[in-house]
Amino acid sequence: MNAKTARPRGIYLLPNLFTIAALFAGFFAIISAFKGRCDSAAIAIFIAMIMDSLDGRVARLTNTMTSFGAEFDSLSDMVAFAIAPSLLAYSWNLSSLGKFGWIAAFIYTVSVALRLARFNTQADTTGKKYFQGLPCPAAAAIVTSLIWICFDHAFTNQTTIWLIASTMIIVAVLMVSNVRYYSFKEIEFKKNVRFVVILATVLIIALVSIAPEKVLFTIFAIYTISGPIGTIWGLKQKKRLRKHYR
Repeated sequence: MNAKTARPRGIYLLPNLFTIAALFAGFFAIISAFKGRCDSAAIAIFIAMIMDSLDGRVARLTNTMTSFGAEFDSLSDMVAFAIAPSLLAYSWNLSSLGKFGWIAAFIYTVSVALRLARFNTQADTTGKKYFQGLPCPAAAAIVTSLIWICFDHAFTNQTTIWLIASTMIIVAVLMVSNVRYYSFKEIEFKKNVRFVVILATVLIIALVSIAPEKVLFTIFAIYTISGPIGTIWGLKQKKRLRKHYR
């Protein structure tokens, strides 16, 4: 890392407050999971996602990005998006699967750790438009919202439990894969947007307020599927170009 790309050292209060809030939400989710309050734990994890998305943007807007902030953010993500969802799943009903239950939870947890480590080491070398592998907040959202749905509707049969375990392994594989996902980092909130964008945002907020667990699962499921679909489409386009130029 050269002098131009090196982050300054130091601690800035404002962006780290959002990171602390995300860490607190993750910790609260763990406590709620232990008490069997799966809905409260799920809400706390989604609050952690909001705080996590804000700390980086605030740091960029205020030009307060530091190496400390980047490392602190990763540690917070490990609690909120790795340990909290894993413990939530295991305390919900994954424990009934015996060894496979905690193995599925561990595979998910270690995949988040690997995903964060890879992101940190490649942060200055990869483009900002795409992520390599499924981002861990999106993976946590899939697992959390699915458990939230099962908890609200009292889905506790073996098929549902195996579905949760399988979902955790699938998103774990996607996190450590080379599948590209759009990062949304190029969206500028200071620029003018079309009226339809505002209308769509209001509509999404209204739907989330009506059925949060179902709407959030749908949104993040579409995002999760978009990566493999985009990768397959890109490979097909490359094959067509190769055939065209032969």
